[in-house]
Amino acid sequence: MTEGSKVNENIKNLSMQVNLDDFIPATAEEKEYMVQMRPSTTAFKDGIRRLRKNKVAMVSFYIIVIITLAAIFVPMFWPYKYEMMLGMQPGKPVDATFNNLKPFEYSTTEQALRDQGQSVFPHIFGTDSAGRDYFIRVVYGTRISLAVGFFASIIVLVIGLLVGSVSGYAGGKVDMVIMRIVDIIYSLPDMLMVILLASVLKMTLASKLEGTPLAKIGSNIISLFIIFALLYWVSMARLVRGQILSLREQEYVLAAQAAGAKGSWVIRKHLLPNCVSVIVISTALQIPSAIFTESYLSFLGLGVNAPMPSLGSLASDALNGLSSYPYRLVIPAIVISLIVLSLNLFGDGLRDAFDPKLNG
Repeated sequence: MTEGSKVNENIKNLSMQVNLDDFIPATAEEKEYMVQMRPSTTAFKDGIRRLRKNKVAMVSFYIIVIITLAAIFVPMFWPYKYEMMLGMQPGKPVDATFNNLKPFEYSTTEQALRDQGQSVFPHIFGTDSAGRDYFIRVVYGTRISLAVGFFASIIVLVIGLLVGSVSGYAGGKVDMVIMRIVDIIYSLPDMLMVILLASVLKMTLASKLEGTPLAKIGSNIISLFIIFALLYWVSMARLVRGQILSLREQEYVLAAQAAGAKGSWVIRKHLLPNCVSVIVISTALQIPSAIFTESYLSFLGLGVNAPMPSLGSLASDALNGLSSYPYRLVIPAIVISLIVLSLNLFGDGLRDAFDPKLNG
């Protein structure tokens, strides 16, 4: 470049005139080269993406879905009912050969029908001592245990959110009184109180529920829900309180208070939405605890009302013939272990995916 061209270039750069060449639209290739756009995302989408990468959590999730769908839909088309005693037919003598059948074994009557060329649906897990198909009782018991665990967790969630949010936001004397109540409940022997309350409520509610729609559910299930409402909300309340105590001093909360917003509005619109990940994780981990509590209460005879089965009551009934039919105890025990383990692993996966403190 000559000396004259350099001078002209410097004059052009110092000129106040607009260079129209700078405003020529970029081509598609130039845009693709210069701009690398990242698709928009949210914290929820990021959490789901991290959750999908966790193979253990996803396998556990699919196991839970399969068990839940089987518990809901299998009883709809299964030829046997959970309360049906196959050896007792109206107008016919009792057929004791239906009792205590082994897996895929047939009674004398069913074998005769098979010899005649008729198809008889097999008893996959055999029958119990009353001649009831054991497979459908396990499936129905799984449905009851999952339903109890789910609704009990909802009760714990609602009470824990209400008490914890009020305690954390109000502070002062209100927080002190609520936390002393929580400390008292924590100091009680957990299992002993559950057994005592279940025994008392079982006798109290049995007569009062007669003739009401709740009678079909049974006094034992109602008493179990009351136990969860009385004792199991404290962990959720303390968790929510701790989260709200750390969030209530944020600028957006102070701005809402300065604008005249009521405390209930601030809790609903600002505080609880920022605690949702922790709440979801805690609720997911509460479900297996509720299922386990229902199982051991049913095992002790304080769970569901007969003839309605649950996994705990099936395991308890199997003790009578443990030496002859050990699989009756093993099957519900495996189902309980599989459900609780899958829910715990899935809850751990939710915590790893959505807890911001664990993510870099």
